Amino acid sequence: MEEQGKFNIIILGIIFDPKTKKILIGKRENDPYIPELTWCFPGGELLIGEEIDTALKNKIKLKTGYDVKNLGAFFSKTFPEKKNLLAVYFLTEVFEGKEKAGDDLIELKWVSPKELENYFTTSFHKKLKEYLIDLV
Repeated sequence: MEEQGKFNIIILGIIFDPKTKKILIGKRENDPYIPELTWCFPGGELLIGEEIDTALKNKIKLKTGYDVKNLGAFFSKTFPEKKNLLAVYFLTEVFEGKEKAGDDLIELKWVSPKELENYFTTSFHKKLKEYLIDLV
């Protein structure tokens, strides 16, 4: 049973390439929070005492090989599949590094915002979809 009033928080980077107008997603297996999750945005759990910007950049570097600029938080949500999981989304851009799937990601793929929902096996919030499509 989930404890009332307690959240796990994940911070996710929407890595947008303004030249190609594509977003980087990662494929993972055996997600500890949402077992049906396959494709996702790179990021991870925010731990107590971690500075948000530093943690986001470190998690993205570990999972993608890229150093990113954090352009700011723009969306947050809970999941119907896991109501005590709060996701905070940050718009980011790559500024250096070499692409390499790492940590719990087994594959990386650049996709257009209109294609994103086709990859996700979990709920995809309507407002998030609209925001990402408006990037192009």
